[in-house]
Amino acid sequence: MDGFKDLINFITRPTLMLTFAMFSFPFFFPVNDWFDKWNKRLKLNLLWTKGGLITVMLGLVLFFLVGLEDSDFRLIVFKPDNVPIVGLIFLVYFFLWVSMKQAVDNDVQLQSGNKPNEYNDPDDKVLVWPDLVYVEFICLILCTCLLLVWSIGLDAPLEEPANPAATPNPSKAPWYFLGLQEMLVYFDPWLAGVVFPTIIVIGLMAIPYLDRNPEGSGFFQYKNRRFAISIYIFGWIILWVMLIVIGTFLRGPNWNFFGPFEYWDLHKLEPLTNINLSEIIYIKFLNTGLPQNILLREIFGIFLVIGYFLILPPLFAKTIFKRIYEQLGNFSFGVFVFLVLSMMSLPIKMYLRWIFNLKYLIAIPEFFFNI
Repeated sequence: MDGFKDLINFITRPTLMLTFAMFSFPFFFPVNDWFDKWNKRLKLNLLWTKGGLITVMLGLVLFFLVGLEDSDFRLIVFKPDNVPIVGLIFLVYFFLWVSMKQAVDNDVQLQSGNKPNEYNDPDDKVLVWPDLVYVEFICLILCTCLLLVWSIGLDAPLEEPANPAATPNPSKAPWYFLGLQEMLVYFDPWLAGVVFPTIIVIGLMAIPYLDRNPEGSGFFQYKNRRFAISIYIFGWIILWVMLIVIGTFLRGPNWNFFGPFEYWDLHKLEPLTNINLSEIIYIKFLNTGLPQNILLREIFGIFLVIGYFLILPPLFAKTIFKRIYEQLGNFSFGVFVFLVLSMMSLPIKMYLRWIFNLKYLIAIPEFFFNI
């Protein structure tokens, strides 16, 4: 049992977990024929079958049942604020499975020369009364029972009035803001709290308008929309749901990382000296002090950020995204690449922090501007 706990604590280290998730993602959600071939060779496509659903769900249930024997894990899971996250883990996979199964089934249908499963849906009529109303009424009763059991079994996560002299450790945001709180570790508040959420909303809204593929409209399908769907799922699962899970189960006192079965030691210290890019260049490499001129001091970071957003797009248009560029045109492709680069800036910044202790690429505290 201890060996199992140590293994889980090891593989859930954010550096290892994020790396595995990012590199394995295109095998689970193939973006081209090469990854699709390996997806089938590794039998990963079985995840979207009924057997795959049962296997994953039973695995998750078994993990939580075994884990609840550990007192530290039990305290985390049964904290009222964290209960929704346990349900979120199951629900995310279930609804992802529902959509992917319909998409994969339609891919098989179309490949066989048949019509998609939704082809006859316009002719299938269901009476509002009594069919729909009965189903909605049953759902209403079940949800009410669930909320009653939940409210009786778990105390509301309300605490005493805030005391400025006593800050909880760790002090966590509500579960639905934990992703933003995790981003605040790596970015300034104006980016993590304002810019990125805005880009997320606009980006998700823009995907249907950027995807000009006329095939697969009106029914679930994956093969003809692999790239658009995989980008959406990557941003949703890897860069949002995973951040919520990390903030819930792996962030402990002093905002340190702890394994799911690790004791939350208030005295655990991991001294880190996070430094800016300008300090790395001028102090570490050039052995000089920081220039007084702001532009001269941050010139390297400015060039990096500008190059990232202005030089990479035309390079991508001529190389890996050449076919997409031809389909979208200049404006739509520019919006598409900007959204992709903005999305990838989060894992890039996370790795820069973990590997080089890099705090900011551009640090201009005089004007409260940091990137």
